[in-house]
Amino acid sequence: MFSPSPDNRQFTRGTTEVIEVNGPNPYQVIVDRGLTDAIAERSKQTGAQTVGIIHQPTMAAPARQLASAIEDRGLRVHLFPVPDAEAAKSLEVVGELWDKLAQHNFSRRDVVIGFGGGAVTDLVGFVAATWMRGIKVIQVPTTLLAMVDAAVGGKTGINTGHGKNLVGAFHEPDSVFVDLDRLTTLPQNEIIAGSAEIIKTGFISDSIIIDRYEADPQNCLDPDGYLPELIARSIAVKANVVGMDLRESGLRETLNYGHTFAHAVELREEFQWRHGDAVAVGMMYVAHLAHNRKLIDEDLLRRHRSILQSVGLPVSYEAGHFSVLRDGMSRDKKNRDGNLRFVALTRIGECTRISDASDEELRAAYTAISS
Repeated sequence: MFSPSPDNRQFTRGTTEVIEVNGPNPYQVIVDRGLTDAIAERSKQTGAQTVGIIHQPTMAAPARQLASAIEDRGLRVHLFPVPDAEAAKSLEVVGELWDKLAQHNFSRRDVVIGFGGGAVTDLVGFVAATWMRGIKVIQVPTTLLAMVDAAVGGKTGINTGHGKNLVGAFHEPDSVFVDLDRLTTLPQNEIIAGSAEIIKTGFISDSIIIDRYEADPQNCLDPDGYLPELIARSIAVKANVVGMDLRESGLRETLNYGHTFAHAVELREEFQWRHGDAVAVGMMYVAHLAHNRKLIDEDLLRRHRSILQSVGLPVSYEAGHFSVLRDGMSRDKKNRDGNLRFVALTRIGECTRISDASDEELRAAYTAISS
């Protein structure tokens, strides 16, 4: 059994949280409001002469504001818009960005900023990892999902027709800035979907997160309620894990709780499902798999369903697609020797691995969540 250690710090509402991510190249995650000037100042501190802000079309206005703040510090800035969502994570888009970096003479000392959701931070991290064999990247996540998952941890990736994030690299950011003011611009369904990754870190490590959702789920969706604390707690869990295991040799696999089935759903849905929605269903799937093996009791299975439903996340998936989903799961990067690998719980804060599930077991768990 293997489990991340919970972060026992106290998180105080209204204060700046600085979360240290240790490892080969330590960096900080800054969680606060109104961080534009801090991002601009960090851009200057890197020693860069030129900065590229890579952003989604919807973030054009705040990206220009950030560019202005950086230019005020004497740096050259170029804005590079990319397609929205998973459409950005393609080799074609990567190639276009490489061309733009070349046209503007980006050197190894320069820096790119990933300004947007999780797809953008994944993409920009990969571009930074591969341009001149690695340049600095500052991640500025603007969605809840990106704040608690994609922007932290040094995993980068793009998609292929065979699966999600099959091409990528480990490339730790220079720094990460989580501006809580961005939460007020998000539609509610984005906050709901991003909550799945927070709930995941609660199940694998931090029971206080679970307590918050069970006590007052609507407050957990409120940018002026529990949500800022939950973001900091979730990031702290991930920081603890990746600081000890950057390259997913063991402990980091716990962060994939619910993701094996989730990625198969995303592949079948051609990435039109929100990642958080897929993770929620994936957690229900593996909870049933674990329950059928008597690794968890009925109460913990019920708590999965109750918490996810209480914030509006899905807990079921359309029936009749087992063979397609089974094939999708077989493409997961964590598999070994042809065997599917699932992170499963034995209790809140304690994980194990299932790597010998039979097709009968896999089908039974799918039947349990089928609608």
